[in-house]
Amino acid sequence: MASPNPVQLRLEPLFPLALARVQLRPDPWDSAVLMQEVLSLRGDAEGNPEPGCAWTGDLNGVWQLHRLEPFQWLRHQVEQQAWLYLEALGFEAARIALHIQRSWPVVSDVGQVVGRHHHPNAHLSAIYYLNGDGSGRSGCLRLFPRQQANELVPGLAVGHGGPLRPDTPAAQLWNAPWLDVAPQAGLLVLFPASTDHAVTANEDADEVRLSVAFDLALTAPLAGADDPAPPEYLAPHPAQWTTLDA
Repeated sequence: MASPNPVQLRLEPLFPLALARVQLRPDPWDSAVLMQEVLSLRGDAEGNPEPGCAWTGDLNGVWQLHRLEPFQWLRHQVEQQAWLYLEALGFEAARIALHIQRSWPVVSDVGQVVGRHHHPNAHLSAIYYLNGDGSGRSGCLRLFPRQQANELVPGLAVGHGGPLRPDTPAAQLWNAPWLDVAPQAGLLVLFPASTDHAVTANEDADEVRLSVAFDLALTAPLAGADDPAPPEYLAPHPAQWTTLDA
């Protein structure tokens, strides 16, 4: 006999990845200046040494954009939004220090990609899009889960001909092999630096894809003489490190 009040199965999304999206509203003139600066820094280069790869400044000696005058507005925005991101995750601002390690431009011509990778040197990644119409034609940021937590049988989520229905919202929510973020002019995204990510091919022959990436690191605050030692899971403030001679 059926129960008069059947129990309804409910799924709970546990351990989510925190992806932040902030649509900034820069002055169009300032955006034009930044795009021109990035293209000037690239110069005559067509890409990175690997064929088909976008030009990335960090591999070509351009890795400190946040120190250049034209990028000070962007540096301030990244700083502000990074602190808000940490606050949203529950961090106490007084107990950590936040640093920009490096920042670099990425220029993707038609057909060019950025391969799958992550940033083991950093804790937080940020990407700002100088152009893009939100369609994804010029290449999407592709974020990969560390593992397919709901795959049940390894290979089913990303395999071909398996029993999963890829066109259903449930499959996309619980077993999506990746998430694509389309570039939009003025969009800033932040996510943990340990997250594997890539950039899909630029398929728009009329637009060069332009973005700026940031590596940020968390350490303990600068400790005074009477302060307790930093917790062991946080590196001390870099000002209190000692460089050893070779």
